[in-house]
Amino acid sequence: MTRQPIFDGHQKVVAYELLYRNENEAAPQLADTEHSGEMILNVYTSISDAGAVRRVPAFLPVSPQLLLSGSIPDLPRKQVVIELEPDESPDREYEQAVLKLMRDGYRICLRSRRYNPRHDNLLKMAQIVKLDVRELDDAELKQQLATMAPFKVAFLAAGIEQFDQLERCVEMGFKLYQGGFLSRPKMVQGRRVSANQVALMQLIQELQKPSTTPEKLESLILRDPVLTFKLLRIVNSAAYALVRKVDSIAQAVVLLGLEQVRKWATLIAMSANRDKPEELARLLLIRGRMCELVAEGMRYPNASSFFMAGMMSGLHAMLDIDRDAMLEQVPLGDDIKMAICDGAGTVGTVLGNVVHYESGDWDLLPADFDGSLYDKAYRASLKWTQEAMQAMYED
Repeated sequence: MTRQPIFDGHQKVVAYELLYRNENEAAPQLADTEHSGEMILNVYTSISDAGAVRRVPAFLPVSPQLLLSGSIPDLPRKQVVIELEPDESPDREYEQAVLKLMRDGYRICLRSRRYNPRHDNLLKMAQIVKLDVRELDDAELKQQLATMAPFKVAFLAAGIEQFDQLERCVEMGFKLYQGGFLSRPKMVQGRRVSANQVALMQLIQELQKPSTTPEKLESLILRDPVLTFKLLRIVNSAAYALVRKVDSIAQAVVLLGLEQVRKWATLIAMSANRDKPEELARLLLIRGRMCELVAEGMRYPNASSFFMAGMMSGLHAMLDIDRDAMLEQVPLGDDIKMAICDGAGTVGTVLGNVVHYESGDWDLLPADFDGSLYDKAYRASLKWTQEAMQAMYED
């Protein structure tokens, strides 16, 4: 994913347009049907461990298929501009979908090559019209601006490659400017995380059941550590500005709501790979479940926090990023974060013992270590993990 700044008349960055680039292509492009949902997902779940976040809107290209699917989740209205490129003759269903976005408070940007009277209804709903100045000469550009001026839209000049082009666009009345002369697209710092597709399909299937509960959904989500990370990352995004942190997936499901979890799971599924979980994922599931079972055996409260600490303790290695950078991006409770970072508290003690046990570092275990409890928990965790991972591949 890349982003390209959008400037105002004072050459101040007022927004970014998100662009997609395939690995085998040199130039970035607007997202197509396959990638537009993935880009929405990556706005909230890409792992960025460098650079400060600029709080300016993102122009987010949305394909007709995604728009009509109704799978666009709630996004922060002030931080997102929905960018659309309608067909030559958009039907009523398309117009109604755009109308819903407008009524929900989103700003709409229409990409247009030239005025099309069949787009009049869309122009009435849009706030911005984007024209590529490379496709029209000056006379044609002036004519397009004059024709669409009654719709009270702001015009964005894209494709500005030279200073004299910028000057002419300013004189014509464009309000926003974009192009290689001002700033070329830059790669977004970060790493994309893929979740297991089979687990996602089972999650989406369960979400369709009226009788489902947060606890049932939690049991499915926890089968995939990366999926767990993604949903926690989404909960902690700007879209949901939480006032408190969560220490279980069930809480995250309650906070998001079933409808939002369904939409996010659908978007994750659109971009998930089909690889089976790696061995490291198996280890993290065993560790998390073992921490939980030991906590239950010791009658500690909130055993789900122990599971979360165990599973998240090694996820940074699976994602190939710094541990602290990962922990900054998920809304875990301070007790879980301190347990992972410093081995602090009861959760940290159990986590440390479990790690030593699974590694065979017997000399690092405390003198009062309950070997019977840990052995029982370890064996039960192996069985639970095997059954959980097998269940993901059953028909």
